[in-house]
Amino acid sequence: MISDVYFPRVNGVSTSIQTFGRELVAEGHRVSLITPSYGARSLDPQDPFEIIRIPSRYLPFDPEDRIMRWGLLRDYRQRLRAQRFDLVHIHTPFVAHYAGLALARWLSVPVVESYHTFFEQYLDKYIPLIPGAWLRYAARRFSAAQCNDVDALAVPSRVMLDVLTRYGIQRPAEVVPTGIDLNKFSRGDGERFRQRWGIDRERPLLVHVGRLAFEKNCDFLLRMLVRVKAEVPDVLLVIAGDGPALKRLQRLTRRLGLRRQVLFTGYLARDGSLEDCYSAGKAFVFSSLTETQGLVLLESMALGTPVVAIAEMGTREVLRDGEGCLIAQHDEDHFARQCLRLLREPELRAQLAARARAYARGWSAPVLATHMLDFYAGTLLRAEAARRPPLSVPGPGPSASESTTSASIPPSASRARSRAQLDAYPGAGLGDALNPSHASETILDPLDPDSEPNRSLT
Repeated sequence: MISDVYFPRVNGVSTSIQTFGRELVAEGHRVSLITPSYGARSLDPQDPFEIIRIPSRYLPFDPEDRIMRWGLLRDYRQRLRAQRFDLVHIHTPFVAHYAGLALARWLSVPVVESYHTFFEQYLDKYIPLIPGAWLRYAARRFSAAQCNDVDALAVPSRVMLDVLTRYGIQRPAEVVPTGIDLNKFSRGDGERFRQRWGIDRERPLLVHVGRLAFEKNCDFLLRMLVRVKAEVPDVLLVIAGDGPALKRLQRLTRRLGLRRQVLFTGYLARDGSLEDCYSAGKAFVFSSLTETQGLVLLESMALGTPVVAIAEMGTREVLRDGEGCLIAQHDEDHFARQCLRLLREPELRAQLAARARAYARGWSAPVLATHMLDFYAGTLLRAEAARRPPLSVPGPGPSASESTTSASIPPSASRARSRAQLDAYPGAGLGDALNPSHASETILDPLDPDSEPNRSLT
């Protein structure tokens, strides 16, 4: 895998990479990740896969992120060449995208990409001097071009796949959401969180977890909270996260007279602190309109904290009204009324909490990692088919140009194959792709595409 972001940078992409990486290793595969170094902060989590940190530069307009130093990636050529990677998986569209393409060419392996971020609804929040319509058009063209660079796309939700289809992507694409670690998100201590932050155990508490970015629509939650406060004066909204919109949200909090009703905690570690935060809330509130999936919703429900959210984009596919959540309209009054129901009706809250846990079990990380393996297998099958020589079609009638065809495997057929069938498939390298004894591998990095070895999938 290759990505422009990973922990300690906290966001959904980092979580997705970590979740899939751990599950693939648990299935017996080898995984390597190339990602930027964050300097002294780059203390890697206890992940069971290899992490290659590339020296990076600061981005002056985005202090949270780093940009990998492209030239230094070449220092890893021999190390990467010595490993027999089967696949390159790109996770972000910046340096990692072009580095991943170069690496795949150099190794002569297929390359896939996950489309994590809805850039059409993103750029105008950070580049204010250019008309939004221009930026959205540029984002559509940019996304379509990058998607058509790779052999296949993994998309976290059907609605995002529909958007990309309208952009004009022509590569095979499948919906492969990220799952959650149900062992990790099965218990939290809400009382411990309240004690740590000095919150009275009886105080009505709403919780929001996520990166505080302009496109996340967090200011909506603050304006909504004014309406909740009018009915429940001692309500408290805990906002766990950080990001470029933090200062604006803090100013809005003061302007709305909510200093005593909002607590900004910053990012919370996934060492129990985050789980405790989820568990402390009477409800988890979420108002983003641009999510490609929305993992925090599933994390909250897995811990038994009901959700109030607007069902837009990927959130619409994650949530089912009444199955651990209450769907709210994009209207501050309606959203506030849904929150008040959970604050005032303990029986409803208990009912939704039980349903939330049951619903979240359907999104387990091992199940969805199997979907990713099937997606990889389909990509390898198509690549192997494309390498075969043309098949001669006997019989009179067709012209010379019509008498040969290239073997191909429709995406639907490749998805239908079971893992057992794929392991038994006679194509070179495909058994390795899903056979733990030969540990398939995913990695990232640009090598020198001019020194391309003649290498098969094996």
